[in-house]
Amino acid sequence: MEYEKICDEILKSDDKIRYAAVYDYGELYDKMRPGLDSYLTREETETSLSQAIYRWSTRKKTVTKIGKPIFAMAKYEKVYRVTMPIGGAGLILVSTDLDANINDIVEKILKVQSKYTEI
Repeated sequence: MEYEKICDEILKSDDKIRYAAVYDYGELYDKMRPGLDSYLTREETETSLSQAIYRWSTRKKTVTKIGKPIFAMAKYEKVYRVTMPIGGAGLILVSTDLDANINDIVEKILKVQSKYTEI
C-alpha cells in the first residue's frame, strides 16, 4: 500500500488538517503539515495508535448488531482526532485544528480511504 501517498493526499485535501498517518502492522507512516509542530512525540503517537487498534478490534464485535464501524472521532482541547480502518489491520489517523469543519474533513478522508481499500 502507498502509505506516504495516502498521507500526502489527506494533507492536501484540507488546510485545517495538521497531521496524517497510516499505522499498519506496527509501522507508522506519517506527515505533518509544514510549519507546524506536533503535540505528541513519535513514540506517544505510536502508543496511541496501538491502543486505537485495540479499540477498533472491540468495535468489530458489534458488527452484526449495529453495523460496521466507519470512523471514530475524539475532540481534545487542542485538536480533533479521527481514526478509520484501512487495509486488513491498518488505521488512518488524522488530527485537525479545532476550527475545522470536521464533518467535511471526515468525508474527504473517507474518499481517500476508499481509493486504497481493497474490494
